[in-house]
Amino acid sequence: MHGPFTKGTAQTRAEQYSPAPRSRKEPRICPPLPRYPPPVPPSGNQRFPAVLHVKRGEDFDRAYAQRRRQDCGGIIVYAARNELPITRIGLSVSRKVGNAVARNRLKRLLREAFRAVQHGLPTGLDLIVVARRHNEWDAERYRTALEQSARALHALIHGTGS
Repeated sequence: MHGPFTKGTAQTRAEQYSPAPRSRKEPRICPPLPRYPPPVPPSGNQRFPAVLHVKRGEDFDRAYAQRRRQDCGGIIVYAARNELPITRIGLSVSRKVGNAVARNRLKRLLREAFRAVQHGLPTGLDLIVVARRHNEWDAERYRTALEQSARALHALIHGTGS
């Protein structure tokens, strides 16, 4: 009987599948990555990198606790200062909105709306968008709602405007 796991083989199972040990003298050196992308003019990069997402529960809780919100009918936008040179977005879409297909479609529409207007928004905010059950809007209406809400909340938080 011949095979990789018979008694007469030179390597054990653990030796076959474990990576070769690294020498302690050779540290792994990775170049430092920028933490936040530099602001890009509207005619430039329109990507939506992961650093523009609010992910931590503490950031969501901070925005909810400050109680600065703008009701747009189908969505509610909460805002909090983030002390960063960028504006980030977090999405909260509950099962009350619909099944998984409907929730994911709504999240895609909201992310696309944010991506399209991100360079025109005031910086230094964490925006938390809470979706309510509503008839689906078109992408332009979500863009307008996000933009107007962000501007109003920025003025409210930073004390500018009327």
